[in-house]
Amino acid sequence: MRLAGPLRGVAVVLLVGLTWFLASTIFGGDSGSSVRHFFTGASEEPTAAEPRPRRYKCGLSAPCPPKHLAFRVVSGAANVIGPKICLEDKMLVSSLKDNAGRGINVALVNGVTGELLETKSFDMWAGDVSDLLKFIRPLHEGTLVFVASFDDAATKMNDEARRLFEELGSTAAKELAFRDSWVFVGAKGIENKSPFEQRMKNSKGSNKYEGWPESLEMDGCIPLRAPLES
Repeated sequence: MRLAGPLRGVAVVLLVGLTWFLASTIFGGDSGSSVRHFFTGASEEPTAAEPRPRRYKCGLSAPCPPKHLAFRVVSGAANVIGPKICLEDKMLVSSLKDNAGRGINVALVNGVTGELLETKSFDMWAGDVSDLLKFIRPLHEGTLVFVASFDDAATKMNDEARRLFEELGSTAAKELAFRDSWVFVGAKGIENKSPFEQRMKNSKGSNKYEGWPESLEMDGCIPLRAPLES
């Protein structure tokens, strides 16, 4: 006995669907989605890629509040890789800018506007400490001072230089020794000690490099000062 036309059509559809299901199962496909696609024509949305972590100024993991400056200071690694000073996503000091040198690297910034005033490096192994003293003695009130060491920052450091850095908020300058790694951010006229300072002591037993400790990296947000009343 022959099947009526409509019944034959239903049987064919069921047979094709069952065949598709078995093939998907045997060859490892997603049978549920394949059958659903076959009967409905629907296609699944592609899985969205994992979003990349957002990058903020100078590589910070979070944005700074309004009226704050984002910064990152990295000391040199041994006597091979130079230091870096970044402010508001602008590189102030680096080997690529050809303004980093052995010793103490300094960037002066206007604490009210965030404007770069000057950068300079001072050779504290074979240079003259008087050049450093002449540079930091006449700083104006509110000037921000960013410091990154490279190779050796202490051999030529004298008592006056250490005292001047202490007045800028440093607690490590008085004990800084041969080939210590040092990063620091201070300010002229600061009332308390700066929260932005790190020092890694040169120690034969713990040095990462032969003769030098590991490089230091420090970042954060510095509040701009209110304009001084005239």
